[in-house]
Amino acid sequence: MKKNLVLFIFLFFVSLSVLHSQSTPPDPGMNSTQFDMSDFPQWTRDLRRAEIIMFGSFPFTYFFSNFGFDTYRWIKNNDGNLFSEYNRRYAPWPLDSAGSIGKTQDEKILTLGIAAGGALLIALVDFGIERYKRSAREREIRNYPEGTPIIIKKPLYAEEDVTPDSETGIP
Repeated sequence: MKKNLVLFIFLFFVSLSVLHSQSTPPDPGMNSTQFDMSDFPQWTRDLRRAEIIMFGSFPFTYFFSNFGFDTYRWIKNNDGNLFSEYNRRYAPWPLDSAGSIGKTQDEKILTLGIAAGGALLIALVDFGIERYKRSAREREIRNYPEGTPIIIKKPLYAEEDVTPDSETGIP
């Protein structure tokens, strides 16, 4: 009975806080909700990109390392016929049988380490490619003749700027 009462009180306060946050007007000092990273040094932007790529690629590397490790175990424990009842216990996920043999704790940790290493490798390769592209752009700009104007394209009206009048088109 007490657990139900505690749960009801918790849900009541959560719903009150949600209703309050929806009825509170936004702060008038906040014009934009976009996060601007242009003030940060380049190495922090590179680190952030690498972090995003590493954590984004981890589920894929984990799936493929799991499948690869299971395939390795299946072939290693082969007795001549991969699809015999004995060998199907070691088969990877789509081919395994009902009584399949699971991985040991060490094999699970090894698979997780391989997946993390693969995700890190993907992030490092991306960092190298981006670094090469950036240095090629800088090299191209340095090779321009002296006095060549460098044109940077930007939108006419940025999000923070005043939007044009709908009728006249004048800001």
